[in-house]
Amino acid sequence: MPERRASLMEPRMEQLLDRVESKFTLVTLASKRAREINDYYNQLGEGLGKIVPPQVTSVSRKPLTISLEEIEAGKIEAVAIEEDEEGAAEAEEAPEASEATETVASSSEEAE
Repeated sequence: MPERRASLMEPRMEQLLDRVESKFTLVTLASKRAREINDYYNQLGEGLGKIVPPQVTSVSRKPLTISLEEIEAGKIEAVAIEEDEEGAAEAEEAPEASEATETVASSSEEAE
């Protein structure tokens, strides 16, 4: 007879959510890492060795389960990407340019 589990999913969702900010972050992080693990196993025969292997010992052979176990163990963390200063400066200049265009357009309408 199969062994009963306390939950359908191991590791438990509550334990995983303690490691990340939100469910969206958890899903994104786990899926990206699962793809990396899948790519790692696919490139083993080629001898490239460019992709990081699984960071935990797991009885599961499924990449998504392995990635969730890595998150639970604290081996994988989500890092927020910050905008560079140039991108932020360009975003600030764009509204000013559109305001200047509107001002020129209204001035030419008044002249007519």
